[in-house]
Amino acid sequence: MALPLMPKATAVWLVDNTALTFRQIAEFCGMHELEIQAIADGNVQSSIVGQDPIVAGQLTREEIARCEADANAKLQARITDIPTPQSRSKGARYTPVSKRQDRPDAISWLLKHHPELSDAQIVQLIGTTKTTIAAVREKTHWNATNIKARNPVTLGLCTEADLEKAVVIAQGRSGGAPVAAPTSAPEE
Repeated sequence: MALPLMPKATAVWLVDNTALTFRQIAEFCGMHELEIQAIADGNVQSSIVGQDPIVAGQLTREEIARCEADANAKLQARITDIPTPQSRSKGARYTPVSKRQDRPDAISWLLKHHPELSDAQIVQLIGTTKTTIAAVREKTHWNATNIKARNPVTLGLCTEADLEKAVVIAQGRSGGAPVAAPTSAPEE
């Protein structure tokens, strides 16, 4: 059973405004009966303002009346149609200024060792842009002569777990078999 949003404040209100037993309030609020008894005695939580669970949409007056009439009944929280909040995605990854010059090296390494990764996956792993990836791939980056392929994990731009996860996803999309890095034929 889901607990009320503010269990102690709800317990204070239920103690002050209903004839429910300590056990009923304790079960509904996820607290111990002795805590509820201490609230009723005024020993604890004297500074907490009670929160009306009826106004909060957690209980109905009929549910409280039903449980006041039967000391063995349990309070049932009202099921609401309000959607639960969803966690947001992390958003853009922040890369410290001191590591930003390492991004092209990491991109070069990923393009060389994991060509199955999509540009979107590289953007997410390293926190770069598709424009930078294209420039490194086409060797039109402004610093192309100084770019050395270096592992992004050792550079501290991503974790080994994130890299492995991205590679597994990319291999799953490409048919399950690991994709070998393209080898160039020796020039004659």
